[in-house]
Amino acid sequence: MPWPYRLQCFDCHTQFPAQTTNYRCEKCGGLLEVTFRISRRKVPWTKRGLSVWRYRELLPVDNDRFITTLAEGGTGLLHCPRLGRELGLKRLYVKNEGENPTGSFKDRGMTVALSKARELGKRKVVCASTGNTAASLAAYSARAGLKCVVIVPEGKVAAGKMLQVVIHGARIFQVRGDFDEAMRAVVTLTEHRKGFYLMNSLNPFRLEGQKTLAYEVCDQLDGEVPDSLVLPVGNGGNISAMWKGFGEFQTLGVTKARPRMIGVQAEGAAPIAKAVKRKQDRIEPVTNPRTIASAIRIGSPVNWMKVLHAINESHGTAETVSDKEILEAQRNLASKEGIFVEPASAASIAGLRKNREAGKIDRSDLVVCVTTGHGLKDPSVVDYLPKHEGYTLKITRPDWIGRLERTL
Repeated sequence: MPWPYRLQCFDCHTQFPAQTTNYRCEKCGGLLEVTFRISRRKVPWTKRGLSVWRYRELLPVDNDRFITTLAEGGTGLLHCPRLGRELGLKRLYVKNEGENPTGSFKDRGMTVALSKARELGKRKVVCASTGNTAASLAAYSARAGLKCVVIVPEGKVAAGKMLQVVIHGARIFQVRGDFDEAMRAVVTLTEHRKGFYLMNSLNPFRLEGQKTLAYEVCDQLDGEVPDSLVLPVGNGGNISAMWKGFGEFQTLGVTKARPRMIGVQAEGAAPIAKAVKRKQDRIEPVTNPRTIASAIRIGSPVNWMKVLHAINESHGTAETVSDKEILEAQRNLASKEGIFVEPASAASIAGLRKNREAGKIDRSDLVVCVTTGHGLKDPSVVDYLPKHEGYTLKITRPDWIGRLERTL
């Protein structure tokens, strides 16, 4: 059973019953979030295996029989010494969320949100997505036996992610336009058809699963907290959920501090990073966002207010990176550390490099980069790989061994 919790408006702090199914505050229209009544106490999960549900007491599902899981969480926190030496960092780690069941961090939030949907009696779930959310929701809906609808931007979803949606049996609808247009369609559907339950990061229960990323990082570091936590930002749910998770561990007394939060966005889809750099308290949405990193190709992120709060309260920052820098970081991480991630994930590595070169991160800092999805989610990057004769060397030629040695 979870510890006592309630829903509260992030903006005006109005409180609502724990079983509220609304996504926004009835008083001011602000986003809702789950707040647990936490005090310093001995935590009960230290002997449990690493997973999302290891932290059962801090997850808002009241009855265990509704829990729907695919064994998500428990992803590797990998020390990256070779890449660290190149970047001038002694302690660089990558939290590899591509190890989750459907290959992305979305599974953390989906196991909790889908479990809560079942507890609330929902039978139809829906999301807007650029791919990863749709893939995750399709899998967990299949696991739970719920009807699933996903709305995606026409022609803008990576093939690997679309295959996952199809194979899990979800109903797919496409809209002309970008993710923001798909999101508007989902909101309209759920407002006019109350039987559909929205599963995007507007849903406060989904972010509760994503906050376990922060818990795991702390536990894997034996209670030490990173100096800086770097991660890609699209809709903003992940960075704000992690900041909440770090705060809850600090309140519990598990840790003594929280990290600086550094969000990274692609240059063509960077409303949050631009607001941070300009010291603005609001974002200016980007019309027709463009980037190869489809998972963060979002021009009007719904969680922008939470993201700005997390960055500002942590004395963090935000960075923009080009598609070229993203692709270089993707290849660098794969070739130096054996970690293959999708382009959006590599944005965190590219952003770390820029912050390091600008002197915003010290050589001795403990840095964790979150990579949010597996590289096979978006195989289109093969078109951008550099050509090299070593890839197509024919062993039928008499001098093939000598030529092979010259390529190494």
